[in-house]
Amino acid sequence: MVSSTQTNALERVDRIVLVADVVESVRLMDDDEDEFVRRLVSLMDVVGREVMPRFQGRLVKSTGDGFIAEFQDARSAVMAGFDIVRHTAEANETVEPGARLHLRVGIEKAAVYVADCDLLGRGVNRASRLASLASPSEIVVSAPVRAQLTASLDAEVEDLGHCFLKHIKGPVHAFVVRPVGSHPVLEPRVEEADLFPLVAVVPLSTREDEGTPDLFGEVVAEELIRALSHATDLHVVSRLTTTVFRDRRMSAHSIGRKLDANYVISGRCRQSGRTVTVDLELFETATGSVLSTEQFHARGEGLSGRRRDLVGSMVEWVTRTILAQELKRVRSRAIPTLESSSLLIAAVGLMHRLSHSDFEEAEKLLHALVERAPREAIPLAWLAKWHVLRVQQGWSEDPSEDSALALQCTRRALNTDPECPLALAIDGFVQTNLLKRMDAGLDRYERALESNPSEPLAWLLKGTLHAFKGEGGEAIRCTQRALKLSPLDPHRFFYDSLSATAYLSARQYERALHAATRSFRANRTHTSTLRAMAVAQWQLGLRNEARSTCAALLTLDPGFTVSGWCERSPSYDFPIGREWAAIFRDMGIPD
Repeated sequence: MVSSTQTNALERVDRIVLVADVVESVRLMDDDEDEFVRRLVSLMDVVGREVMPRFQGRLVKSTGDGFIAEFQDARSAVMAGFDIVRHTAEANETVEPGARLHLRVGIEKAAVYVADCDLLGRGVNRASRLASLASPSEIVVSAPVRAQLTASLDAEVEDLGHCFLKHIKGPVHAFVVRPVGSHPVLEPRVEEADLFPLVAVVPLSTREDEGTPDLFGEVVAEELIRALSHATDLHVVSRLTTTVFRDRRMSAHSIGRKLDANYVISGRCRQSGRTVTVDLELFETATGSVLSTEQFHARGEGLSGRRRDLVGSMVEWVTRTILAQELKRVRSRAIPTLESSSLLIAAVGLMHRLSHSDFEEAEKLLHALVERAPREAIPLAWLAKWHVLRVQQGWSEDPSEDSALALQCTRRALNTDPECPLALAIDGFVQTNLLKRMDAGLDRYERALESNPSEPLAWLLKGTLHAFKGEGGEAIRCTQRALKLSPLDPHRFFYDSLSATAYLSARQYERALHAATRSFRANRTHTSTLRAMAVAQWQLGLRNEARSTCAALLTLDPGFTVSGWCERSPSYDFPIGREWAAIFRDMGIPD
């Protein structure tokens, strides 16, 4: 521990601090510790012998998975950063892709304490946090460093806006800098299209000997395509494209390769009187194997009424099977070998299971995806929702920090794509549920719906905002619209849970209890569901049941108190929220 006397003996001067970290250092060390250490030491030797003297810098120390250096001026530090990244790339040329070293570099200008073998002070921490914003082989600098650079002469500069850094109070204005004239493709890099698996539904064959109309299989396939197109985590090949494979004797594997689709759905259907039978087969192109087969039955005229239930059952089977396959892949392979679509589907699925271990695993997957796609809005939006759910579940050690990190994620997402409906909706979730900025939340939801009037999450969360304000009728209208747009959402429990809150706001307690019970049956760990269920039971006179529900709530969230809920909940600023707080006290929740 450094005493005040020792601190006074240290020299405190203005310096430009450069911090470099190796991306995925833990994995690389676990894969081959000797090789990782050898290559890192070799890189530091080059940095110390060649780069530092060239730019009048000092290599201060190793951090185990990177290093710290200091410079007298910002331009020298940035030029040295470019040189370090270049040396690292050259050393990677003879190494297998999965074993390559990639650095993230952060540079800050600050007053620091200088020791022979160390730099101390807030500036070092800020430089390290700036590095966490960088993509592999990228450099991020603070505003004071940017101010000492001449754009297009010293570096190409990209403004990241005001970012919240972990354990740093207040936002920090950050910039990406790149060598002049360079237009590098950041490695690795994914586009939005790579975030979702592509599914192809080929026209179903028919049994002519049973009198089934010739085009009936194509009609069923079209209905399935239309329904799957509403799924938030899939891309679906258009019907006009897949129709060309009708009557062609091609295997599912050949069709998948031809369309570059991850999954192919094929099968046959037959109609006998008022009964329709559909046999489906889900094929995975990458493995060349059939994942699952299933038979579906329905009675009714046309594709309405119960036939719609037929299509709904098929969609549920497809999404459930794909999710199970992606989770299996994620748990059997190392993160660097996984496709981005696998990371996203598995992360969102694990996050909404709300078991603590699955929830923590989801964060790892989302961070890995954000590292690959730092300029894509969707992974950042889902990571923001992760932070919101962490606070709501009572798992956050520092809710204010999670709130800041959630806001940082949505701001980065919207800096990338200001019109992304998902990012706008989740930013509204952050503004409303964590920051209690109701006007800002409503603005985000309305902007999301202007961008895409069929965004179900925006309708759902907008309904919850109205519920918090006691506007029950509007809350029900919005949540019902969300359910209509996404009737088979794989995270239906979340929709049912927020619908229960809408019904509570409208004082429709039986409907609230029904929605909460349905949500609870699908997921027994969502604390918001238990809160809504308990209030509905209490208002219906089911006092013993309400107290049992409270006991289950406190088992999941032992730190739950009325005062804590009042402090966090945006509804407490309105009469409806104060009414719910009084009910919690009456049920015996600690104050």
